[in-house]
Amino acid sequence: MSLSRRELIKKEIFDIAEYVPGKSIEEIASAYRIDPASIIKLGSNENPLGPSPKAVRALVEAAPGANIYPSADARELREALSKYTGFPVPNIVASGPGMDGLLDGLCRIIIEKGDEVIVPTPTFAYYELPARACGGKPVFVRRNLDFSIDPKKILEALSSRTKIIFLCSPNNPSGNLLPEADLRKIVENTRSLVFIDEAYVEFADRNLAGLVKEYDNLVIGRTFSKVFGLAGLRLGYGIMPEWLVTEYSRAATPFSVSLPALKAGIAALSDAEHLSKSINLAREGRKYLKKNIPFTVYLSQANFVLVDVAPLKAKKITESLLKKGIIVRSCDSFREAGDSLIRVTVGTPEQNEKVVRAFEISKIEA
Repeated sequence: MSLSRRELIKKEIFDIAEYVPGKSIEEIASAYRIDPASIIKLGSNENPLGPSPKAVRALVEAAPGANIYPSADARELREALSKYTGFPVPNIVASGPGMDGLLDGLCRIIIEKGDEVIVPTPTFAYYELPARACGGKPVFVRRNLDFSIDPKKILEALSSRTKIIFLCSPNNPSGNLLPEADLRKIVENTRSLVFIDEAYVEFADRNLAGLVKEYDNLVIGRTFSKVFGLAGLRLGYGIMPEWLVTEYSRAATPFSVSLPALKAGIAALSDAEHLSKSINLAREGRKYLKKNIPFTVYLSQANFVLVDVAPLKAKKITESLLKKGIIVRSCDSFREAGDSLIRVTVGTPEQNEKVVRAFEISKIEA
C-alpha cells in the first residue's frame, strides 16, 4: 500500500505559511479590467529605471551560450563583486535564486530539527521559510514602535538551540537602519550566526559589511534585484568569513547562477552611471513621498516608504489605489505589522506624483 500524499511530505512543510508576493500587473489588469500599459507597479521594490543597458547587452550576448554550464562557483562574478565590495574573493559566494538562495543554502548547512532562529518582526517574511523547511523553529521578537530592535530582547530570546539571528538593514517594510552599536552588542554576545540582510543597502547612508572582517559569525546578504534592476534574473550574493564559504560551498546547489545572470551581473556592476542614477532617483523620490503623501510616512533608507493610514485600514486604501491602476503593498501579511501600514516603492517623478494624488483622493473618499 502506497503512502498518502500527506505522508510523503515531511510535516515541517505544513507549518510554513505561504509567502505572499506583491501583486502583478497581469493580476490587476484582469481583476479591474485596466489597460496593463497604464498600471503603475510600486508594490515589489523594483527599480523603475530597469536594468543597466550594459546588463541588457550582456544578456543578449550570453544567449547563444545558453547550452553551456556556467562555472560552478561563479568565479568571474565573484571577482567582479570583490572589486565592488572590497572583500577578497574567498569571502564571497554568489547565489541563485536571488538572496533567497543564500538563505536556503545557509539553513541547509546549519539548521537541524529542533534548532531555533530569531526573527525580529515585522520584517521580510522569507526568513522563517527555509528554517522551517529544515526542521527549525522561528522565535519571533517584536520590534519597538519605531521599528528599531532592542538588542537586550534579542539576546534574551537566545537558547541553546539558537543557530541563526536574522536582521534586516534597511528593514523591510519599515526602511530603518540597524545601528552598528546594536549589531556589535548582539554578535559579541552569541555563538549563533548573525545574518544581516542588506538588500536595500545601496540606497542607504551606510552599511555594516565591514564588520565581517571582525567577527567570524557574521554574514551579509545582498541582491541584484533592487538597485541593479535585475529582479527577474534572481541573482544574489553573500559576504562571509572564509571558513563559512568553504562549508557553504560543500552543500551549495551546483551552477545555481545561470550564465545569462552571471554575465548581466558583471555588466551591472560596471555601470557606475546607472547605479548612481538609480540611487539618486530613490533618495529624491522618498523625500517627495514623505513630504506629500497625506498620511504618516516613516523616514526610510531604502527605495520605498512605509505609510501609516490609521485610523483607516491598509486593505481599503490599497484596494482604492488598485482600482486606479496603482499597485502598492498592504503590509497586513507581514507578521506583527498590524492593519494600517502600506509599503510604497519609489517610482519615477511622474509615478510618484500620481501616487500622491491617488492617496489624496483615497483619503477624501474614505
